[in-house]
Amino acid sequence: MSNGTAAMQEGALALKPGYAAAGTVEPRELHAQVDAGAEPHHDTASTIQLGFWLYLMSDCLLFAGLFATYAVLHGHTAGGPTARQLFDLPYTLTETMFLLVSSFTCGLATLAMNADRKQATLGWLAVTFVLGLGFVSMEVHEFAHMVAIGATASRSAFLSCFFTLVGTHGLHVTCGLIFMAVMMVAVAKKGLTPTNRGRLNCLMLFWHFLDIIWVGVFSLVYLSGVVH
Repeated sequence: MSNGTAAMQEGALALKPGYAAAGTVEPRELHAQVDAGAEPHHDTASTIQLGFWLYLMSDCLLFAGLFATYAVLHGHTAGGPTARQLFDLPYTLTETMFLLVSSFTCGLATLAMNADRKQATLGWLAVTFVLGLGFVSMEVHEFAHMVAIGATASRSAFLSCFFTLVGTHGLHVTCGLIFMAVMMVAVAKKGLTPTNRGRLNCLMLFWHFLDIIWVGVFSLVYLSGVVH
């Protein structure tokens, strides 16, 4: 037994020096390996959605500041054109319907995604994209008309606040359209994978958020400006 890996010492089985270091794992190392293997798996999709909710909350603060600024300064026209002179309510109402209907079709895209219907999801996203593009196009046309008649952002505090508030929302819608186009390509290539589903959920949240913000813009800026 002199050449074996173990020797009997005082009736007990003992390992020879050097054997434990070469062939066994220290208890502390063993516990560390077990703990590492037992580490819970994090839900990446839930983490991403939580982060996106935090982003939306920060965007709420941004728009709250813009709404408050407009509410204070909308009457400061510096002798320039007023809201009643500039705004065409039927035109803006048509623009609003584009966005409201696009929010509805975005909801239908969500239902199709939850039903695992890839083509229907892509179809409703395409309809939503066209409606959103129509909204942005009408807004750009409105801005171009106002600039052409001299109602620029530098003309008065009212117009500065108007272009900042409405333009910021329009920029968000444009970013949403880019996001939507990217997701349509991703779904067309890879299907409704868990990753794409998580990203689509973020897109839906963003789009509905923009719809809610626009209701506030329409009520405070356009409707109030024309009525009063």
